[in-house]
Amino acid sequence: MNIENILQTAIISAIKELYSVDVNASQITLQKTKKEFKGHFTLVTFPLLKISKKNPEQTAQEIGMYLADKSPVVSEFNVIKGFLNLTIASKVWLDLLENIDKNPEFGFTPVANDAPLFMVEYSSPNTNKPLHLGHIRNNLLGHSLCEILKANGKRVVKTNIVNDRGIHICKSMLAWQKWGDGETPASSGKKGDHLIGKYYVLFDKKYKAELADLQAAGLSREQAEAQSVLMEEAREMLRQWEANDAQTVNLWKMMNGWVYAGFDETYEKLGVSFDKIY
Repeated sequence: MNIENILQTAIISAIKELYSVDVNASQITLQKTKKEFKGHFTLVTFPLLKISKKNPEQTAQEIGMYLADKSPVVSEFNVIKGFLNLTIASKVWLDLLENIDKNPEFGFTPVANDAPLFMVEYSSPNTNKPLHLGHIRNNLLGHSLCEILKANGKRVVKTNIVNDRGIHICKSMLAWQKWGDGETPASSGKKGDHLIGKYYVLFDKKYKAELADLQAAGLSREQAEAQSVLMEEAREMLRQWEANDAQTVNLWKMMNGWVYAGFDETYEKLGVSFDKIY
């Protein structure tokens, strides 16, 4: 029961005691008290004049005095031209807050089987480097949106579409194959996504050095890129992956596995989760 309902019940009891008349909640007109007046809720007494058989000022004074004296709900009151401004007792607010604290799903709408279904996609990282600040923002916004939708009674599927294939993935794979010396997350003490990110950066460093050497030999930037042995090796690795070459696919699975484990560690720290990962 909210505070307005509690106050309505107290007013109904007051009217019964004062005027020996039973009324229901639909006959009680409550409004939030205007900012310029003291109080939390305002009772409009005009609909009650036929019951009280008194003018608005007298009716408001009688009901206000009864509530302030007899009801634990109201601590004080004031009357402005027949409008009864009521101040809710502190204990009522404290009791309400205590009940809210005891109920972790206070204010939630239960999710029905036929509730609208929403799919929210977030995170969407590449498996060639660690999650960065943009991913953190994306994760927190996406997860928060899902929780808000669920609390509002919606069915939600949280999805993560991972970009774990393509030439950018092959760059880190090739760098690890050429210069990794068998390094693993276990042997290095690095998170898997950080380790693979290291080799993606290393590929870029080696590639830029190769281009610089070719350009120093007289080639244009475009010619150097076309003759890059390192980039051609990365493209060949991609072709091998697309052809389902066992050695290439196994390397891809192993390195992606390291990255996924690193991502999972970050997701756990952030407190976010997914229903489906594609």
